[in-house]
Amino acid sequence: MVSGLIGKKVGMTQIFREDGAMVPCTVIQAGPCVVVQKKTAAKEGYDAVQLGMVEFVKPKRVKQPMAGHYKKAGVEPGRKLREFKLVAGTDAAVGQRFTVEEVFKPKDKVDVVATSIGRGWQGFVKRHHFRGGEGSHGSMFHRAPGSIGASSFPSRVFKGQRMAGQMGNARITVRNLEVLEIDGDDQLLVLKGSIPGPENGYVEVRRAKKIAKK
Repeated sequence: MVSGLIGKKVGMTQIFREDGAMVPCTVIQAGPCVVVQKKTAAKEGYDAVQLGMVEFVKPKRVKQPMAGHYKKAGVEPGRKLREFKLVAGTDAAVGQRFTVEEVFKPKDKVDVVATSIGRGWQGFVKRHHFRGGEGSHGSMFHRAPGSIGASSFPSRVFKGQRMAGQMGNARITVRNLEVLEIDGDDQLLVLKGSIPGPENGYVEVRRAKKIAKK
């Protein structure tokens, strides 16, 4: 049994509990996924499987090295390949298919890995929420960062200093999201809360590594 699945973010919605409370949630199409490659401790040094999301891809869009990789496994090419660890005491074979109801159950805790929406090159105020200077009275200091380092000592800018730069388009992990509902017919996974990335963006849904204590 694998510890996670490749999914695609469908979008956000809301559900209502029996007591009338509204819960924001995110819908993910998780799987089905097929095992393309199996890695063992004897050969690679660890036990894991490489999963491919079952999704139609035009043959001309699959490069020859990847086409041979899929052909060796005896499965149809997919768009995404991701590696997942095996659950302790379980096993998986090349070509085996996993569905969302086999891997996850309601009330499970999961970690979601996604790529946030790219915002391009942004300044200090938008990227780091700097307040900026006065807007009038001839301040001439509106959206500037101010001092970024001392002159005499240490005479350099420290690594990690908050400055203008690329905003978004980063790999982000959101931990300990609760599984609210599972739709096995459409392979849908409903998670409590929000996750990064745009709609139709690919994500990795894994079993939570560190369960938060209440």
